Amino acid sequence: MPTVKESFDAMSGRFRPDKATGTSAVIQYDISGDGGGTWHVVIKDGACTVNQGAATNPNLTLLISAQDWTEMLSGKQSGQMLFMSGKLKVKGDMGLAMKLGSMFSM
Repeated sequence: MPTVKESFDAMSGRFRPDKATGTSAVIQYDISGDGGGTWHVVIKDGACTVNQGAATNPNLTLLISAQDWTEMLSGKQSGQMLFMSGKLKVKGDMGLAMKLGSMFSM
């Protein structure tokens, strides 16, 4: 299973521009616990750029533990279940959050 950092390093390669048509957004990921950190992703003009650190004014912020993040990416947990159980917190554009999974191949 990849580390949190490795998952963000690979994120731009998993981006699906065809699923992000018309999307212009900044998404911040606050990953807590061992191996966690803060990253932000800029989706604009069919491109995805991943940066370490906090964004100035994100449209969406996701808060999740490192363990839950890696389990979600591996398919052991679903984002919906993590959200409903309070393990994934979402601040900002909920519509964007719902669309996020389709914009990246797993």
